[in-house]
This record gives sequence, structure tokens and C-alpha cells, in this order.
Amino acid sequence: MTDSSISTGEISQLLQTGREVPPPAPLASAARLQDYDTEYRRSIEDPEGFWAKVAKELEWFRPWDRVFEWTYPTFRWFIGGQCNITYNCLDRNVQRGRKNKVAYTWLGEDGTERQVTYGQLLDMVARTANALRALGVERGDRVVVYMPLTLEGVVTMLACARIGAVHSVVYAGFSVQALRSRIVDAQARVIVTADIGFRRGKTVELKAIVDEAIDGLDFVAHVVVHRRAHPQTELVAPREEDFEELVRRQPAHCPAAVMEAEDPLYVLYTSGTTGKPKGVVHVHGGYMVGTYYHMTRFWDIKDDDVFFCTSDIGWVVGHSYIVYAPLLAGATTVFREGAIDYPHPAVAWEVVERYRISVIFTAPTAVRMFMRHGDELPERHDLRSIRLFTCAGEPLNPEAWEWAYRVLCGSGEWGYVADNWWQTETGGPCLGTLPVQAARPAKVGKPLPGVVADVVDRQGRPLPPDKGGLLVLRKPFPHLFRTVFGDPERYARDWGQVPNAYTTGDVGVRDADGYFTVVGRADDVLNVAGHRIGTADVESALVSHPAVAEAAAIGRPDPLKGENIKAFVILRVGHTGSPELEQVLKDHVRHTLGPIAIPDEIAFADKLPKTRSGKIMRRLLKAIELGIDTGDTSTLEE
Repeated sequence: MTDSSISTGEISQLLQTGREVPPPAPLASAARLQDYDTEYRRSIEDPEGFWAKVAKELEWFRPWDRVFEWTYPTFRWFIGGQCNITYNCLDRNVQRGRKNKVAYTWLGEDGTERQVTYGQLLDMVARTANALRALGVERGDRVVVYMPLTLEGVVTMLACARIGAVHSVVYAGFSVQALRSRIVDAQARVIVTADIGFRRGKTVELKAIVDEAIDGLDFVAHVVVHRRAHPQTELVAPREEDFEELVRRQPAHCPAAVMEAEDPLYVLYTSGTTGKPKGVVHVHGGYMVGTYYHMTRFWDIKDDDVFFCTSDIGWVVGHSYIVYAPLLAGATTVFREGAIDYPHPAVAWEVVERYRISVIFTAPTAVRMFMRHGDELPERHDLRSIRLFTCAGEPLNPEAWEWAYRVLCGSGEWGYVADNWWQTETGGPCLGTLPVQAARPAKVGKPLPGVVADVVDRQGRPLPPDKGGLLVLRKPFPHLFRTVFGDPERYARDWGQVPNAYTTGDVGVRDADGYFTVVGRADDVLNVAGHRIGTADVESALVSHPAVAEAAAIGRPDPLKGENIKAFVILRVGHTGSPELEQVLKDHVRHTLGPIAIPDEIAFADKLPKTRSGKIMRRLLKAIELGIDTGDTSTLEE
């Protein structure tokens, strides 16, 4: 049994849906990108001319000498060009008459609201950038941002980019070991955090996690703390600084540093199949051009739109489509700290109605959660402002698509559902359904302009339509990542698994009309509620407990989260499996990795299936769990 045979078994029912839904005529007629076929053909036949034209819609301190250079597997875009992404996010909009336009509306879980205009945001970023400089942060230095979803978190990211520092945001749900490994890998001298975050009415002690994570790390020179608790959290260590006091002392003017197009913008760690997280590096120029293009073409953002993104700055969606792309497009963005269904399951629809949200970006997990509460809650609210409801993060099952289309978009009377697929490494969407294209529920859509996607076998041979295989990208586009931080060999391996292609690690299927279905991961990466979690991370956390000798983790289909985690453990001599020990191990994973990595179930096993080389056969465990015929297990040799 091969990966593709498992995948075909899982998606065969989806391939039989056969439904096609045209976009609402008003949406399609008003779309900025009208002719997909012509646009796509031009982007593939003349990529340099295509992307240069897009880049000219933005401001450059110095024009590029060459558009593109590719020395396989490395590549560069806009060589010789100089820019700063924050200049285009902020100064450019202020200069074009948007100084008093709302850039962000931030909502707290308790109903707190804060709004900032483009002019105010520019001042906030400048002061925070000067604060970082006062701490000795220089161009190229890495700054770890371990912040809840707040304006201060967004401003800190922009402030790093403003002075040429490289931010590395760590999701504030990750716990001690995950945070520590990222700080060490980035060699970050400055950590920006908050004392607490809020989730479902409870406080999350972020500073306490930072304190434990940096214990013994002498290279960390400063910890800047955004203090939210009352009474205020006491700062006692010499290296601790109060965020507000430090920023308040600074002048509200900080020119954007002149950056080369290929200078690093950020490092974002994503889970891989090994224990060490993968530091994906994106750059100022290409990332700016690509994310701006998709914000204005795929999301079709107009000047009067209000954009609502339900992600977090700890993930790439938050980087691209809370922080950078909406500002590049001059949009007004709403984002909210806390759970999307707390303090009650209709809070999202209250937000849509109150702020007249027109474009939404969320995860299929959220849609399935909304579905669980039924039609009545959204039907109590006026959702007619929604014109585009978009999803990414995991496969969007057809039932969820149909529900969102019927209930949230009035069956096309006022809105449309657009699926899209991408990953941390790509920075922006690669496959999707544009506002001018017919949707096929369960199929994500076609390759977006600039993307050459293919489905191949393990030897790199293209597969015929409706056959599942490895999803690969044949050519670099500007917003594709440049390297793995500190590990160029690991980057090269992504381009070496299949000849002359970047291997995404996902399994895909393409139909005869060019529509793709992305089934899931081909490697051992779990996708829980849109969060990619390495099986090795979960297994290492379990094995670090003194009762556990070996562990294996798999993902199981989950109607709400996409996948949940089941772990199989072999106990050390002297320990016996029990419900009490299962809970102890779950609590241990929570402490080591954070709540999103907790297994739903832990099974105590006598042995684990392994290859002849001693590797655990997770795919066999998963096949058995799902009741799929395993056939000849020799084909599972890794």
C-alpha cells in the first residue's frame, strides 16, 4: 500500500460529488481579475514581465536590475531592488490620503474594542521600532515575538521590519520546550512578550512560560513585557523592560530602513517530520509583491471593504493576511483575541453584523464548529454584508462548503465561498477558486497566477487526472520561501525529493479540468484545527515522561478539527497503563508543547509496527485505525 493508495481511498467519495456552483453575477462582474485564463497564461509564459508589472504597483527606493535569477534550487526576485515592506504598508497609504482611515479594529474576548488609523499605526510602529533600537537591536538581528493576538503584537512585527530586524513569532499557545527550541535556533537576543493572554475567559501566563524557556540562556539580553494584568505583573530581572514605558519614551518618527529585496523579513517555524522545527525564511521584496497580489486579486479587496481574518499572528495566515497584505492593500482589518465561539457561539456573527464585514478568511475547522451549532444562530443576524467567505488551513469538506454557501452567503444571493490552499513555505495561496470561477465543493480550485502545480508519483512522473500523488510546485514565485534558517541543506532537500520541483509534502488530485483536491499530508505531520504539528514533537514529548519508553502519533479524521491525535505508547518496566496515567501523559504534553498538541486518545501498546530499519510505521497504524485494507505491508518500508 502506498501513500497515494491510502489517499485515493480517503477521497474517492469526494471525487464523485460532481457539483459546480457559479459565482454570483455581481461579485464576478465587479472582480478586479476578470480573465483567469489570460492572466494565468501570461504569468506562466512571461513570469518576469508579469511579476514586474505587479511590483510596479508598489513603491521602491531603487528599481531592480533583474527581475529573476534561478540557480537551482536557490532563486532571487527583484535583484538590486531596494524597498521596505512597512513603507508600503504605512507611509504609502498615509501619503495617498488614508491617514485617517481605520487600519485595524481589534476586539478583545471580553468585548473590548480598539481602533487605529493608518496615521496612528505609523506613529506606533515608529515608536516601537525606536524602542527596539534603544535595546541595541540592529539590522538582521532576530527578535522572538511571543505575544497574544493584540495590536501590540502586530506593531512589534512591523517595528522589527521597519528597522531591518527579523521577527520570529511563536504562537502564544506553544509551551516551554517549543518556545525554547525556537529561541535557541534563532539565537534571539530580544524577546517581546506579554504577561498574560486571554482564552475562553481564562488567563494564560505567558511571561511565566518565557521565564522558564529562557532559563540558562545567557545570550538573551532583553525581555520586553506588555503588562495587561491588574495589579501589574512585577518586573524584577535586570533584563526585563516594560513595553509601554519603553515605547512611550521614544520619538514618533523612524524612517523605514532601506532593505535589499532579498533581505530576510521574518523566520517562522513550522513543524516537520524531525524533532527540530523548520525555520522558514521570507524576504521583503518578493513576499511583499506576492501577498499584495493575492490580497487584491484572490481576496479582491476594494477600498470600502472590511476584512475579517480569524487566524493568529503565530501562524503564516496571520503574518500574511492580518499583518502585511491587508496593509499593503490599504484595507480595514478586524481581528479578535480569543476563541471564535466564546463567550457564546454567535459572537462571530455579531462581529460581522456590527462591523459590516465584507470579506472573511477563516479555517474549515471554524466552519465545522459553526455548523455544529446549527443554522439558527447566524440566521438571527444580518450577514448580507458578506460578499466573499474564504477558507484555508486544511481540506474544506463539501458539507462545510455547502453549509457556508447556504447559511452565510444566502445560497449566493449576496456572497460566495472560495476555498484556497497554501502553506507556511509559500507565504500566500497557490491553489484556489477566484471570484470569477465556478466552485466545485471538495475541490480547492485551480492554480493561481504564477503557480505551476503538478501531481506526481515518487519518481516525479506526472499522474493522470483523478489519481492521487505528491503535490509539487514546478517554478518559484516571488513569495515562495528562500531557505530554512541556518539549514540550507534542509531547504535543498525540499527541492530534491522530486527532480526539478518543490515538494509540498501534501497529497493532491487533479481532475480533467485542472481543479485540484488537496487530501492532506504525505509525511508525518498532523493537521489539527489548521495547525501543523510534527508527529516527532508529540512523540518526543511523550517519551520525555519517565513512564514512557516509545511512542507513535497519528492523525484521525475529526468532524470539527479536521484531524485529532491518537498516540500509541509503550511503557517502561514497572508502569501499567490506566486512565489516570493517560491523563498524566496528556497533561505532560500540554506542559511540553501546549494545548493544541494534546492527544485525544492514548493507547497503551505492547509493541509498535516498524520497518526493517527500525522506523515506526505510522501509516500502517493509521490505516489500521481507519479500517483500510493494509495489503502487503512490505510496501510501507520507509
